[in-house]
Amino acid sequence: MSVKDKKPVKKKILEKHHISLTINGYIYELDVGGSPGQIEPSHTLAHTLRETLGLTGTKVSCDSGACGACTVLIDEKAVLSCMTLTIECDKKRITTIEGLKDRATGGLDPLQQAFIDHTAFQCGFCTPGIIMSAKALLAKKSSPSEEEVREALSGNFCRCISHYQVINAIMSLSKKTGQEK
Repeated sequence: MSVKDKKPVKKKILEKHHISLTINGYIYELDVGGSPGQIEPSHTLAHTLRETLGLTGTKVSCDSGACGACTVLIDEKAVLSCMTLTIECDKKRITTIEGLKDRATGGLDPLQQAFIDHTAFQCGFCTPGIIMSAKALLAKKSSPSEEEVREALSGNFCRCISHYQVINAIMSLSKKTGQEK
């Protein structure tokens, strides 16, 4: 075959890839790539929430999945957002601490109010992750035992407070929920 017989090779133009996330009830269409304004395939959900979308309630502390500060809900399950790639979340429902407020009134979620009522925080840095872990537990089981609460929070670490106040806050809500049913 001579050079003149060769057909030119068509360069395959990469299609624009994007993902769709529902975060706190709002749909976000995010382009995936390496250009400005795009999320990179290596970005974690924590990075995307904080740096791209400005949802800074999700905290990053250890950045290795050991502390639980970055916990968010994905389809109502507690997930460490620092260990989850954003691209893995396509078509998922994500809830952050910002998404717990009542949309109509702007009021706090009863779990957030219970933390205030029981002084279940000090500096507050790890509180969003703890609340999100507790929220996942309460979504699964409305009246958990104290042991189940302790197990659900076993991946959340706080250096400021005693976890007794946290457990009391969650159990107070658990008791209220249990009485309503």
